[in-house]
Amino acid sequence: MTGKPAERAGYHHGDLPAALTAAAIELLDERGMEHVTVREVARRAGVSPGAPFRHFADRQALLTAVADRILADFGEWQLGMVADVEGSVMRAFGLGFVRFAIRHPRRFELIKSRVFGGSQPAELHQRLSDIERVFTDIIVADQQAGVLRPGDPAIVGLAGQAVVYGLAQMITDGHLPADRAEELAEQVLDTFGLGIANSPDHTGD
Repeated sequence: MTGKPAERAGYHHGDLPAALTAAAIELLDERGMEHVTVREVARRAGVSPGAPFRHFADRQALLTAVADRILADFGEWQLGMVADVEGSVMRAFGLGFVRFAIRHPRRFELIKSRVFGGSQPAELHQRLSDIERVFTDIIVADQQAGVLRPGDPAIVGLAGQAVVYGLAQMITDGHLPADRAEELAEQVLDTFGLGIANSPDHTGD
Protein backbone atom coordinates (compact mmCIF):
# COMPACT_ATOMS: atom_id res chain seq x y z
CA MET A 1 0.00 0.00 0.00
CA THR A 2 1.21 3.50 -0.83
CA GLY A 3 -0.84 5.27 1.79
CA LYS A 4 -2.45 7.54 -0.83
CA PRO A 5 -6.25 7.72 -1.05
CA ALA A 6 -7.65 5.56 -3.82
CA GLU A 7 -9.08 7.54 -6.72
CA ARG A 8 -12.40 6.55 -8.22
CA ALA A 9 -11.69 4.17 -11.08
CA GLY A 10 -14.33 5.73 -13.29
CA TYR A 11 -12.30 8.91 -13.64
CA HIS A 12 -9.20 7.31 -15.12
CA HIS A 13 -10.55 7.77 -18.64
CA GLY A 14 -8.98 11.19 -19.09
CA ASP A 15 -12.00 13.40 -18.33
CA LEU A 16 -11.10 14.33 -14.77
CA PRO A 17 -11.33 18.10 -15.45
CA ALA A 18 -14.95 17.67 -16.55
CA ALA A 19 -15.71 15.58 -13.47
CA LEU A 20 -14.14 18.16 -11.18
CA THR A 21 -16.00 20.98 -12.89
CA ALA A 22 -19.30 19.13 -12.53
CA ALA A 23 -18.61 18.51 -8.83
CA ALA A 24 -17.76 22.18 -8.37
CA ILE A 25 -21.01 23.31 -10.02
CA GLU A 26 -22.96 20.94 -7.80
CA LEU A 27 -21.25 22.41 -4.73
CA LEU A 28 -21.77 25.95 -6.02
CA ASP A 29 -25.51 25.40 -6.44
CA GLU A 30 -25.80 23.89 -2.97
CA ARG A 31 -23.66 26.19 -0.86
CA GLY A 32 -22.42 29.20 -2.85
CA MET A 33 -19.12 30.26 -4.34
CA GLU A 34 -17.32 30.83 -1.04
CA HIS A 35 -17.73 27.14 -0.16
CA VAL A 36 -16.26 25.83 -3.42
CA THR A 37 -12.83 24.57 -2.34
CA VAL A 38 -10.42 22.34 -4.20
CA ARG A 39 -10.40 19.84 -1.34
CA GLU A 40 -14.19 19.50 -1.22
CA VAL A 41 -14.48 19.28 -4.99
CA ALA A 42 -11.87 16.51 -5.01
CA ARG A 43 -13.75 14.66 -2.29
CA ARG A 44 -17.01 14.86 -4.24
CA ALA A 45 -15.33 13.72 -7.42
CA GLY A 46 -13.84 10.76 -5.56
CA VAL A 47 -10.19 11.65 -6.14
CA SER A 48 -7.24 12.50 -3.93
CA PRO A 49 -6.86 16.08 -2.63
CA GLY A 50 -3.88 16.64 -4.91
CA ALA A 51 -5.47 15.31 -8.09
CA PRO A 52 -7.17 18.57 -9.16
CA PHE A 53 -3.82 20.38 -9.22
CA ARG A 54 -2.78 18.29 -12.21
CA HIS A 55 -5.32 20.31 -14.19
CA PHE A 56 -5.96 23.50 -12.21
CA ALA A 57 -3.17 25.58 -10.71
CA ASP A 58 -5.31 26.76 -7.80
CA ARG A 59 -8.85 27.45 -6.64
CA GLN A 60 -9.17 30.51 -8.86
CA ALA A 61 -8.27 28.46 -11.94
CA LEU A 62 -10.91 25.91 -10.98
CA LEU A 63 -13.54 28.64 -10.55
CA THR A 64 -12.63 30.09 -13.94
CA ALA A 65 -13.12 26.65 -15.52
CA VAL A 66 -16.50 26.44 -13.76
CA ALA A 67 -17.41 29.88 -15.12
CA ASP A 68 -16.49 28.76 -18.63
CA ARG A 69 -18.73 25.70 -18.31
CA ILE A 70 -21.60 27.81 -16.99
CA LEU A 71 -21.17 30.35 -19.80
CA ALA A 72 -21.36 27.51 -22.34
CA ASP A 73 -24.61 26.30 -20.76
CA PHE A 74 -25.86 29.88 -20.56
CA GLY A 75 -25.21 30.34 -24.28
CA GLU A 76 -27.28 27.27 -25.10
CA TRP A 77 -30.01 28.50 -22.75
CA GLN A 78 -30.08 31.87 -24.52
CA LEU A 79 -30.32 30.28 -27.97
CA GLY A 80 -33.21 28.18 -26.73
CA MET A 81 -34.95 31.31 -25.47
CA VAL A 82 -34.79 33.02 -28.88
CA ALA A 83 -35.65 30.00 -31.01
CA ASP A 84 -38.83 30.60 -33.03
CA VAL A 85 -39.60 33.76 -31.07
CA GLU A 86 -42.09 36.23 -32.48
CA GLY A 87 -41.36 39.93 -32.13
CA SER A 88 -38.12 41.26 -30.71
CA VAL A 89 -35.41 38.62 -30.46
CA MET A 90 -33.38 41.03 -28.33
CA ARG A 91 -36.19 41.12 -25.75
CA ALA A 92 -36.25 37.32 -25.61
CA PHE A 93 -32.47 37.24 -25.26
CA GLY A 94 -32.61 39.71 -22.38
CA LEU A 95 -35.43 37.86 -20.67
CA GLY A 96 -33.36 34.69 -20.96
CA PHE A 97 -30.55 36.40 -19.05
CA VAL A 98 -32.91 37.38 -16.22
CA ARG A 99 -34.58 33.98 -16.09
CA PHE A 100 -31.18 32.28 -15.87
CA ALA A 101 -30.30 34.46 -12.88
CA ILE A 102 -33.64 33.66 -11.23
CA ARG A 103 -33.16 29.92 -11.65
CA HIS A 104 -29.43 29.84 -10.91
CA PRO A 105 -28.63 32.76 -8.57
CA ARG A 106 -25.35 31.30 -7.35
CA ARG A 107 -24.15 30.63 -10.88
CA PHE A 108 -25.02 34.22 -11.71
CA GLU A 109 -22.91 35.43 -8.78
CA LEU A 110 -19.91 33.47 -10.04
CA ILE A 111 -20.35 34.76 -13.58
CA LYS A 112 -20.67 38.29 -12.22
CA SER A 113 -17.36 37.97 -10.40
CA ARG A 114 -15.58 36.70 -13.51
CA VAL A 115 -17.28 38.67 -16.31
CA PHE A 116 -18.42 41.97 -14.81
CA GLY A 117 -15.46 42.59 -12.53
CA GLY A 118 -12.42 44.78 -13.10
CA SER A 119 -10.76 42.23 -15.36
CA GLN A 120 -11.79 39.11 -17.21
CA PRO A 121 -9.69 35.91 -17.14
CA ALA A 122 -8.02 35.30 -20.49
CA GLU A 123 -9.48 31.79 -20.50
CA LEU A 124 -12.96 33.27 -20.90
CA HIS A 125 -12.21 35.72 -23.70
CA GLN A 126 -13.20 33.40 -26.55
CA ARG A 127 -16.41 32.29 -24.86
CA LEU A 128 -17.40 35.88 -24.12
CA SER A 129 -16.53 36.99 -27.64
CA ASP A 130 -18.81 34.30 -29.03
CA ILE A 131 -21.70 35.44 -26.82
CA GLU A 132 -21.08 39.08 -27.73
CA ARG A 133 -21.10 38.23 -31.43
CA VAL A 134 -24.43 36.40 -31.12
CA PHE A 135 -25.89 39.33 -29.19
CA THR A 136 -24.73 41.83 -31.82
CA ASP A 137 -26.13 39.69 -34.63
CA ILE A 138 -29.50 39.60 -32.82
CA ILE A 139 -29.58 43.39 -32.51
CA VAL A 140 -28.69 43.88 -36.16
CA ALA A 141 -31.31 41.34 -37.25
CA ASP A 142 -33.97 43.14 -35.17
CA GLN A 143 -32.93 46.44 -36.72
CA GLN A 144 -33.09 45.02 -40.23
CA ALA A 145 -36.52 43.56 -39.49
CA GLY A 146 -37.72 47.00 -38.40
CA VAL A 147 -38.30 45.92 -34.81
CA LEU A 148 -35.54 48.16 -33.43
CA ARG A 149 -34.67 51.65 -34.56
CA PRO A 150 -31.40 52.14 -36.48
CA GLY A 151 -28.35 52.95 -34.41
CA ASP A 152 -25.00 51.71 -33.21
CA PRO A 153 -25.57 48.07 -32.17
CA ALA A 154 -22.87 48.41 -29.52
CA ILE A 155 -24.75 51.23 -27.75
CA VAL A 156 -28.09 49.44 -28.04
CA GLY A 157 -26.44 46.31 -26.66
CA LEU A 158 -24.84 48.18 -23.75
CA ALA A 159 -28.19 49.71 -22.83
CA GLY A 160 -29.84 46.31 -22.94
CA GLN A 161 -27.09 44.73 -20.84
CA ALA A 162 -27.42 47.48 -18.24
CA VAL A 163 -31.14 46.80 -17.89
CA VAL A 164 -30.98 43.00 -17.66
CA TYR A 165 -27.89 43.01 -15.44
CA GLY A 166 -29.54 45.47 -13.10
CA LEU A 167 -32.72 43.42 -13.00
CA ALA A 168 -30.81 40.19 -12.38
CA GLN A 169 -28.83 41.79 -9.54
CA MET A 170 -31.94 43.24 -7.92
CA ILE A 171 -33.61 39.84 -8.09
CA THR A 172 -30.69 37.87 -6.66
CA ASP A 173 -30.27 40.51 -3.92
CA GLY A 174 -33.90 39.95 -2.93
CA HIS A 175 -34.88 43.53 -3.78
CA LEU A 176 -37.71 42.27 -6.00
CA PRO A 177 -40.25 39.74 -4.66
CA ALA A 178 -39.26 36.27 -5.83
CA ASP A 179 -42.82 35.27 -6.69
CA ARG A 180 -43.20 38.23 -9.07
CA ALA A 181 -39.62 38.65 -10.26
CA GLU A 182 -40.12 37.22 -13.72
CA GLU A 183 -43.38 39.09 -14.28
CA LEU A 184 -41.77 42.37 -13.23
CA ALA A 185 -38.76 41.66 -15.43
CA GLU A 186 -41.01 41.23 -18.46
CA GLN A 187 -42.80 44.50 -17.70
CA VAL A 188 -39.51 46.37 -17.31
CA LEU A 189 -38.15 44.95 -20.55
CA ASP A 190 -41.32 45.97 -22.36
CA THR A 191 -41.03 49.48 -20.92
CA PHE A 192 -37.38 49.63 -21.96
CA GLY A 193 -38.33 48.36 -25.39
CA LEU A 194 -40.59 51.35 -25.95
CA GLY A 195 -37.49 53.50 -25.88
CA ILE A 196 -35.64 51.67 -28.64
CA ALA A 197 -38.49 50.17 -30.65
CA ASN A 198 -38.78 51.39 -34.20
CA SER A 199 -41.64 53.87 -34.45
CA PRO A 200 -44.09 53.22 -37.31
CA ASP A 201 -43.67 56.90 -38.22
CA HIS A 202 -39.97 56.38 -38.90
CA THR A 203 -39.91 53.13 -40.85
CA GLY A 204 -37.94 53.50 -44.01
CA ASP A 205 -36.26 56.77 -42.91
